[in-house]
Amino acid sequence: MSHHSPIVDISRQKAEQETLQRKSIGFWIYLMTDCVLFATLFAVFAVLRPGTAGGPSGADIFDLPFVLVETMVLLVSSFTVGLGLLAARYGYKRQAIAWLVVTFLLGITFLVMEISEFRHLIAEGDGWQRSAFLSSYFTLVATHGLHIAVGLLWMLVVIIRLIRFNFKHTDLGRLSLLSLFWHFLDVIWIFIFSIVYLMGSLS
Repeated sequence: MSHHSPIVDISRQKAEQETLQRKSIGFWIYLMTDCVLFATLFAVFAVLRPGTAGGPSGADIFDLPFVLVETMVLLVSSFTVGLGLLAARYGYKRQAIAWLVVTFLLGITFLVMEISEFRHLIAEGDGWQRSAFLSSYFTLVATHGLHIAVGLLWMLVVIIRLIRFNFKHTDLGRLSLLSLFWHFLDVIWIFIFSIVYLMGSLS
């Protein structure tokens, strides 16, 4: 019976690799649809930005230094998730977990800062219903924040799996997809910072 086990293991590994490849293709398709989603939201924001309805513009409400700190937090998290993936590729499980935990905490910090910004604006009477400009702003930034929340849940699952189970090739594949997703959100945020906050504050 034992002389059959290597064949079974090879077949299982091959099946897992094929499943991971299919998931990777599906994930790339998902990222492309997400690109379309955010491109649409950016276009809507560009069209509605002048529609302040007598209310505040970006220059009136955006706290650029605060958002800059928020941006740096997300940029650092993108770097640390890359270090986690690199550690995993070299088989350093503990280091991979440590970097992912750091990334998770940075992601939580970013999300808390974003929610704090929203709460401040709403408390000042500048909620999403105030004008077309604010509606498009809240929709764009909140959609990105929702993606960050999903990424954090995914990251938590990966961390728990790495802690509880032995590291496998499929775990590296999942971590690679997570890292790609996180970098994608980082790029989207750079566009948000540049187009929404920076240009909005200077206009």
